[in-house]
Amino acid sequence: MSYRILSAEFKHETNTFSRIATDERAFKDCFVLGGAEAILERGEHNTELAGFLDIGRKYGWRIEHVLSAGAGPGGKVTSAAFDWLANTIVAAVASAQFDGILLGLHGAMVTDFCDDGEGELLQRLRALTGDDIPIAITLDLHANVSTTMCELADIIVSYKTYPHIDMRETARHAGEILQRSLNREISPRSIRVSCPMLEEANGGRTDSGPMIEWIRAARDWEQRDDTCAVSINAGFPSADIRQAGASVVVTATGDMNPHIDFAKGIAGDIWKHRHEVLNDYLEVDKAAAIAAKFHSANGPLVIADYADNPGAGAYGDATNLLSALLRARVSDACFGPMVDAETVKQLCLHQPGDRVGIKLGGKVDPDRGGGPLDLRVELITLSDGHYIGGGAMIGGLRRCFGPTAVVRVDGIEILVTSLAQQLLDLQQFRCFGIDPASKRVVVLKSMQHFRADFEPIADQVIVCDSGALCTPRYERLTYHNVARPIFPLDQEFEFQS
Repeated sequence: MSYRILSAEFKHETNTFSRIATDERAFKDCFVLGGAEAILERGEHNTELAGFLDIGRKYGWRIEHVLSAGAGPGGKVTSAAFDWLANTIVAAVASAQFDGILLGLHGAMVTDFCDDGEGELLQRLRALTGDDIPIAITLDLHANVSTTMCELADIIVSYKTYPHIDMRETARHAGEILQRSLNREISPRSIRVSCPMLEEANGGRTDSGPMIEWIRAARDWEQRDDTCAVSINAGFPSADIRQAGASVVVTATGDMNPHIDFAKGIAGDIWKHRHEVLNDYLEVDKAAAIAAKFHSANGPLVIADYADNPGAGAYGDATNLLSALLRARVSDACFGPMVDAETVKQLCLHQPGDRVGIKLGGKVDPDRGGGPLDLRVELITLSDGHYIGGGAMIGGLRRCFGPTAVVRVDGIEILVTSLAQQLLDLQQFRCFGIDPASKRVVVLKSMQHFRADFEPIADQVIVCDSGALCTPRYERLTYHNVARPIFPLDQEFEFQS
């Protein structure tokens, strides 16, 4: 039988501490693609859409892809932006009869009118479909999975890698479960066991630490006849909402008690490892001192600023680390991004080779990561900011930094962009004339994702905390809405999963 399936991608990771709302412009600056356009752009790369299409071809589905939309992590999604995109999906469901629905979501979307964007979308869809048709959703490993998501989505499958390199695989997994559900072979549902932690101690990294064993246990449990999927969600700590935090979700059939016990076991182990942090978050002066002395014939020193990571909703314009590098006289280095559209606009009035006085960075919130730096720089290049990814995460996908400049100051080449994006792909430097592999020091604003493409060229990797919005020291932020007690904001309490 050929099933008619509606598919869509609608993704945002919301940092509720950000001052910058995520509006329609923010989605358009990242990607908003109609069905045919989305298939052309994303249908053969490492995306959920590609995985959906793979399963559709395998089983002869008639897939109607409505929309692929995403914005870079940032502040709350405005009601206008949410309604614009969500209602496009809802209207498509209302206009035709479908056998099933496949949605590529994130799991940490917060809007200016509700804490659970994914749950809100599912409620609008279920108001039309009732319980009659199965809905499968894929989520990021950093989802804050809500009870509403578990109640309204029959099938939930999250990524199992961080850096995230299994988007297409995750979508195929969800599609396979949906096919079995459509054939009436199974009637899956999902249970969630939460852990009172803002996030798993290492943010869910799967290249090292205890998550390796938990993922192995998840894959083993998925071999049971009654288990469809096990998702270990690290949580997204920059969302100040009641249901934030780490969770274990099992999609299964039949008696759910064994699955609840299994999920409780993993959640309890996550709790037991809460103090075992793998990263040593250096202060910026210590990181700069290491960089000043670093010399190796085996590749550069890579310094990642976790706190100013645009990939978690930071502004990307913090200057504390750059300032420390300049004080330490670090040279033969590259740095990126410094998100500063105002400075790029100023530089566009000049020609490559000009020396220009600028006030760089630190404009959104100088108290978070440092204020503007008065610099005299050499303008190296200007561009429209377009590039195509080359690494495991975004290989083949087109992206854009907006108007972009490269400047040099005291031996450091700085990528200055108009739009905030995490540095996770070598092409984000190379497309603008910077070769990270040839540098002595490479400095980037990223959490963990950079490892997929930068670790192979690096002799050494260190991470630091510049004091910006995504500082891993959560006591520096003011939480109002998370359920208390919660670790690490609260230290002295017991948890029985």
